[in-house]
Amino acid sequence: MKSTHLILLLAVCFCTIQVLGQAEITFDTDVIDYGTINKGEDGIRSFKFTNTGSAALFITQVRSSCGCTIPKKPTDSIMPGEEDFIEVKYDTNRVGPIRKTITVTSNASTAVVALKIKGTIIEPEEQ
Repeated sequence: MKSTHLILLLAVCFCTIQVLGQAEITFDTDVIDYGTINKGEDGIRSFKFTNTGSAALFITQVRSSCGCTIPKKPTDSIMPGEEDFIEVKYDTNRVGPIRKTITVTSNASTAVVALKIKGTIIEPEEQ
């Protein structure tokens, strides 16, 4: 009987700790619109985010939907209240519409977040 109570008490404590200490990732925006840009222009943009939780945030993986988009994740933990960026570099030598997804995986309460980039790349006009 005592061991059952001890196990139950430990389970309640564990669940309480999990609820109280949770990282939370909040992005300023989940879509970056490049607009219409010329071929070869700067393709680097950043998604700004904040850890709005009460525990350290660890971003474990950032993947893009294709090889033309290269995301870069923070390497250090992000403490509660701190801000950081996920940098995205799109290959602007590809003319046409941009519609790509960047998937962010972390220890936040919402473990997987989908970010999007969009826009159009055109050939520069001859002068």
